[in-house]
Amino acid sequence: MDFGGGNEIRFERSGRAGVVTLTRPQALNAVTHRMVNALDKALRAWERDDGVDIVVVKAEGRAFSAGGDILHIYEAGRAGKPPVDFFADEYRLNARIARFEKPYVALIDGIVMGGGVGISFHGSHRVLTENAQFAMPEVGIGFFPDVGASHLLPNLGGSFGMYLALTGNRIRYGDALWSGLATHTIKAQDQAGLLDRLVASDDPESALRGFSIPARRETDSPTLEAIARHVAQPSLGDVIGSLERAATADAFAAKTLATIRTRSPTSLHVAWREISAGLTLSMDECMRMEFRILNRMLAGHDFYEGIRAAIIDKGSTPQWRPAGIDDVSAADIDAYFAPLGERELEL
Repeated sequence: MDFGGGNEIRFERSGRAGVVTLTRPQALNAVTHRMVNALDKALRAWERDDGVDIVVVKAEGRAFSAGGDILHIYEAGRAGKPPVDFFADEYRLNARIARFEKPYVALIDGIVMGGGVGISFHGSHRVLTENAQFAMPEVGIGFFPDVGASHLLPNLGGSFGMYLALTGNRIRYGDALWSGLATHTIKAQDQAGLLDRLVASDDPESALRGFSIPARRETDSPTLEAIARHVAQPSLGDVIGSLERAATADAFAAKTLATIRTRSPTSLHVAWREISAGLTLSMDECMRMEFRILNRMLAGHDFYEGIRAAIIDKGSTPQWRPAGIDDVSAADIDAYFAPLGERELEL
């Protein structure tokens, strides 16, 4: 079935299912504009098609999807043509998946980050194997947790979502299941069997029951309690202060503080505000908010500096501007969230 997407994404009809496969394994299935548009087209067609009861999304290779096509975004932005249209279409797709009326099953085996999260975790069923690793690491590259992170992360108990946003740390399938990010966990070796069962049934729950396995939380209770205690503060400054006071005697606090201090101060402030705000917003409102932030990020400094340090001059230390968490003013951050007038995201 050809919905576009070239050799980057494949669409098949199997039984009562529409099956989507990400086919850029050499690029860790980084999401491109072409993939976004093709998936959007497929979902619009399948939502209306009475012969399709369920959509399954999977990927080739060792990653589900390591994010968006960051290098392309960097190069376009540096050339003075930031790819705002790509993000507009991507965010519209994220919102479409969230309101998709049929079961939408993401089979996640390997890394899922950034843009990959956006095309999987807004669906009704998020199925992770023991190889899965979830992260929203954007604050480390001077960006912000987007693709609907402001809708996904606030709802995780014990301030766990805010912790993931501020650190960019990876979690495995047990933490994902217990926090509510994943709906099911299975063995990697059972993926083919589960897919066969899913395409033969109009009830993903019964298919998943036969393959689901229990997964223990990887993060222990004392650490979860520490996350809740330090991160459930009224401001970012208070989070830092809480970690600083504990850091001399507590290895977790010291490590978390050290991680946060390597992140873009601007990104941290933006992430703090968007995840806090997302708690009371609908998915569509979250996507409009993220699009406002996105426009300012692409016109700013830290995102390009973060990509330079991480990808262009691999392993060098980014020089953030402003350089300190206390150097970012409330007015600076307000500007990221200001309305865009006629350039607002249309959903």
